[in-house]
Amino acid sequence: MQKNYETELLKTQMEVQEQTLKTVAYDLHDNIGQLLSLTTITLSSINLNDSENTAGKIALIEDLTLRSIKEVKALSRLLHGEEIVSRGLKAAIEFELEWLKRSDKFRIIFDHNVTVYNIDSAKETILFRLFQEIINNIIQHAKATEININLQTITDSLRLTISDDGIGFNVDEILNRKAGMGLHNIMKRSAMINGTASIISTPLKGATITINVPYK
Repeated sequence: MQKNYETELLKTQMEVQEQTLKTVAYDLHDNIGQLLSLTTITLSSINLNDSENTAGKIALIEDLTLRSIKEVKALSRLLHGEEIVSRGLKAAIEFELEWLKRSDKFRIIFDHNVTVYNIDSAKETILFRLFQEIINNIIQHAKATEININLQTITDSLRLTISDDGIGFNVDEILNRKAGMGLHNIMKRSAMINGTASIISTPLKGATITINVPYK
């Protein structure tokens, strides 16, 4: 059992890194790539004989360059994924949500009532990966406009709840099909860290997933 746990933990850590690299790739393409393209287009449109227009375009290029530098610095912080998780689950979730908010596709609410708690760092890593997996499912399948995340300490456990206002699904039907592998994975990994996963959803009425993990 211990060997299986260590193998699953290693797999989870690799998935966290893979998700981080995907985020970097998307941001390089969709954000920094766009900023640099705008910079190139603006540079090529400069007419040195039109001093008034040139001054405005140079100011725009300076702004685009500074924004590009800021984005690259943010990406370099993101690449230290393990360091982010080591700061604690709340900080890791906040950092991840920063990137999601940039898309302007979702209204995101993150409530947390987390006091000092004593939980194994390996459990936090797995819980953070479960958070990533649930958020990815919402982005890809839920057609949601609002995502609510709640993290709180309850007596001797940590509780993570994620809900959305998307199209929902029939839980039993999904679990009985191959399409339910993601839900099975959430339940399996929750059980592996002695936790429980509750999945509640109704078609057209969104979904709520709650994961409870004891400190020990």
